[in-house]
Amino acid sequence: MLASYYTPDLIEAGCDEAGRGCIAGPVVAAAVILPKDFHHPLLNDSKQLTEKDRFELKPLIEQAALAYAVTFIDNHEIDQINILKASFKAMHGSVEKLTMRPELLLIDGNRFPAYVGIPHVCIVKGDGKYASIAAASILAKTYRDEYMEALSEQHPEYDWKTNKGYPTPAHKRITIKIGPTPYHRITFKLNPPKEKSTSL
Repeated sequence: MLASYYTPDLIEAGCDEAGRGCIAGPVVAAAVILPKDFHHPLLNDSKQLTEKDRFELKPLIEQAALAYAVTFIDNHEIDQINILKASFKAMHGSVEKLTMRPELLLIDGNRFPAYVGIPHVCIVKGDGKYASIAAASILAKTYRDEYMEALSEQHPEYDWKTNKGYPTPAHKRITIKIGPTPYHRITFKLNPPKEKSTSL
């Protein structure tokens, strides 16, 4: 069961991102402030949930949250500043857009550039430990997935509806074969997928 809070006395915002490992599309971060007593049996790290569960939880989180925000950093800016800095910029952007000012940020991961005026704590695999980080992971993931599915209408051959821009073997093969779209991250190395060897 996820912990409802890191400290009982402070207003906490959980922060997480989605799309760091993709070769196409934006990186998306969310910040979520949940009530201290919020609980839902399905709530967990977004990677542990089915797509159906994530989209079932999305409106519940939005309705229950005291405040939430989502920020997109597109592939062009990722290419300019690198994916790590883009992920941090997206998190900072989401914190900035919150309608309630948090007193503590719970960050999924092991490092984070300080947001001025708000202390933070980094928690490795925090999206599987704290409710607010899990909620942020779900919003970041669902908003990004919806965006990639919409982009897929423009470029159906890349199958973003299924792979969401991640470097699956099929996605890498088609990108190498016909070239990148305006939504691909040009600075990401695209090694051809390894073919399975067959013994004679």
